[in-house]
Amino acid sequence: MTDDDSTTTRDHERDDEVVSSRASAQDRLAKVQRQQRRSSHKGTVIGVVAALFVVAALGGGAFWLIKRERDAQQAAAGNVTVGEVKTYNNLSREHITSGYNYPQTPPVGGNHNAVWANCGVYDREVPPQYAVHSLEHGAVWITYKDSLPEGQVNLLRGKAGQQQGYMLVSQQNDQATPIVLTAWGKQLHLNSASDPKIDTFIRDFLQGPQTPEKGASCSGGYDPNTGQIAGGM
Repeated sequence: MTDDDSTTTRDHERDDEVVSSRASAQDRLAKVQRQQRRSSHKGTVIGVVAALFVVAALGGGAFWLIKRERDAQQAAAGNVTVGEVKTYNNLSREHITSGYNYPQTPPVGGNHNAVWANCGVYDREVPPQYAVHSLEHGAVWITYKDSLPEGQVNLLRGKAGQQQGYMLVSQQNDQATPIVLTAWGKQLHLNSASDPKIDTFIRDFLQGPQTPEKGASCSGGYDPNTGQIAGGM
């Protein structure tokens, strides 16, 4: 073999080594890229799962917060059940001048002032000691929170206008539900002024059989607008 042949052979060997080295480097690079893609995919999956877990946790937390608040409101209102008329029996009926204590909001009966509240529609709260006396005379008292939309408030006011007296409509912001209907010993908690149970309650309990003093006056007493009592009683 001549020197030229040896040189040529060595050149080919070096070329083969370069090609092999490049191929090996490319293989390593491809392997690294595959690992990175797998890691990236795994990280994405983990991230999505973690995000879903957080959303679920927050959603569940919100649910329990809402439920706890609702339960607290119901407990404060005597464990009310929306949409069902609750009956209270054996209510006292004494006339007192102080120490009014009512477990329900609004009250469904009990000791009260000697003067009744004038039936009518009011854009304020009515002192309970006068309203309870109106219930004793057969009135139905519709109360609502001031957050109730105006359109729904107008529906409630319209209910009073359809009756010949013996209806009180007023605000009551510390009650458990947006709307409450109360007669003597009867109470109904609702969420909407369009609920047909409103008409049923009025039909059944306005001057209903539960009324202790059916037909007694619901005017000429305490005026919630002025805070005055007719005739200086």
